[in-house]
Formats: sequence, C-alpha cells, structure tokens
Amino acid sequence: MFKDKVLLITGGTGSFGNAVLRRFLNSDIREVRIFSRDEKKQDDMRHELQNPKVKFYIGNVRDRQSVDGVMDGVDYIFHAAALKQVPSCEFFPLQAVQTNVLGTNNVLESAVAHGVKNIVVLSTDKAAYPINAMGISKAMMEKVAIAKGRALGKSAKTTVCCTRYGNVMASRGSVIPLWVEQIKAGKPITITDPNMTRFMMTLDDAVDLVIYAWQHGENGDLFVQKAPAATLTTLATALKELYHSDTEVRVIGTRHGEKLYETLVTREEMARSVDMDNYFRIPCDTRDLNYDKFFVEGSEDVAKIEDYHSHNTRRLDVDGMKQLLLKLNFIREDMEKLGHA
Repeated sequence: MFKDKVLLITGGTGSFGNAVLRRFLNSDIREVRIFSRDEKKQDDMRHELQNPKVKFYIGNVRDRQSVDGVMDGVDYIFHAAALKQVPSCEFFPLQAVQTNVLGTNNVLESAVAHGVKNIVVLSTDKAAYPINAMGISKAMMEKVAIAKGRALGKSAKTTVCCTRYGNVMASRGSVIPLWVEQIKAGKPITITDPNMTRFMMTLDDAVDLVIYAWQHGENGDLFVQKAPAATLTTLATALKELYHSDTEVRVIGTRHGEKLYETLVTREEMARSVDMDNYFRIPCDTRDLNYDKFFVEGSEDVAKIEDYHSHNTRRLDVDGMKQLLLKLNFIREDMEKLGHA
C-alpha cells in the first residue's frame, strides 16, 4: 500500500512515531519524514536507526513556513504533533490552542496546497465531552479537520480524516511506567481514584487504527477503535502480581482536569455512526448553515442512545489486564530479568 510512497509523521519523535517506524521500516515504503521541534529526540532516533529511509526535519507546526518546508513530495501524513499532558495544558491553555488547533490548521492548509493525498489527524478520547484544556483543544482540532474535510468534499485530491483513541499503554505520560518505577523502588503505587476506568490500547492498536482510517476514510470521517477498559485498581493489581510485589496502594485523589471515565464516542456521534466490526466510522455532518433546517429537523434517536465509554465497554479482569500488559516490550523484558516469564 505504501510502496514507493513518502510518509510524513508530525510529532514523529513521540511514542506513536516510533511505533509507526517499527511497522514501516522493513516495508517497501520509499521515505518516512520525521517532523518535530525536539532536536535531541531526533538525534537519538537518528543514531539508533541509522536508516537512509528516515529523514529528519526540525520545525514546529505553529510555524507555517517550517511546515511548508517538509511538504514537497509527501504522499501521506499522520499528524501526531500535539501538546498532550492534561496538567500542563490546564496551566498553559493558550499553548495547547496554538499547537493543537492552529498548528493542525497549518498542517492541513499546507498539505492541501502541496497536493498531499491523505491526512490522518490523531485525536484523543478526551475530545469527547471535554472538561480540560487539553481535551477542549483536541476537540477543536477535530472540528478544524472535519470542517476542512467537509469543505474539500468527496471528489477532492486530498482526503482529511480523524482517529480518536483512548489511553495508549506505556506511551509518554502514561501511568504504567510510573507505577512500575514505584514498584521497583519499593514505593507505594499512587492511584488517583480506584474506580476510575480507562480504555486500554497498545501502541500497535493505535497504529492499526490510523492505517485503517487511511485505508477506509472519506473526507470528514472520524474513526474509533473498540477497546476494552479497566479500573485503576485492576491495573495496579495486575502489575503487582506480574512483579510479585506486595507494595502498598495509596489513593491520592483526582488530578487537575481528570475524568472518572473516558468517552470515545458521544451519543450524538453514535446516532450516525457506522459499525465496522472492530471500529466505528462517524461520517461528518453534511448539513449546511441552514438554521431552520437545524432547529426544525432534530433527531429523536439521540435521546435513546448511550455514549460509548470506558464504564460500559468490555471490562478487563486482572488476568486479562496481565495478558495485555505482557504485550508491552519493557514489561516482557522485566519479566525475563526477574525470572517471572
């Protein structure tokens, strides 16, 4: 599918970019361009990979000129550049807007101007019913991307669609590496709320979702992968059992901007979603700015439908959570070192 093509990954030095590279480097793709503002991570990645297929570009999605500089010859874009940390976005919300909203618009405008064939914009479950600055900025990012896709239309040279996924296990900022570190140091595991639930996805799941959207998406589509969830208590118990640890679990209270559970698809979106087995496809609303039509022709179905969230999806037990954790490379390596494999 990617034979002789050029793929651009914005924010490509992050967890997602590294996972995509693992997937594509042994394929017949011609070139992968990594675009990010972190020269240290780029240098580390360059020395580790030593692969002529991978090209590195320093720049920032906030700077349209630097975005234009990476676009020539690009066929496809996975747009992963974002500010993602909930607490830091709470204290610096304008920074989240400049990167997640305005930066995304720069990427989309530049991609259309350069004739890029397909752009997949990566979003988060926090964009559904957002209560924090990170989620609000990601929700606006989705709106910008979907509006661009709607305006381009089905026959356009460029296709813009979005993916939305939940907690990616062991990605940057994930709680799993923190808890493993606490277990190894003999410190208490710090839990915000034992009954809090989160969707559980591996990085490979996230890559699968983006590739699925790339294959099946039409302009303005939003794709969501169905995923299991677990309570924080189940996750902590699974880690303790894997590491044969009896460390204390300490409840510290909910952090700034956190939700009890995460919604992946709102009920308004569920009303028009298309069930595609392991995925939901949510087409964009094709109504125009006809306000009479909007107010007179509402949807009675919405009131009968439930959101798709981490409290009502398939719930993992401790054994199921352990099986999922063992898909993570660093957990498997730890088990081998400890003789628990």
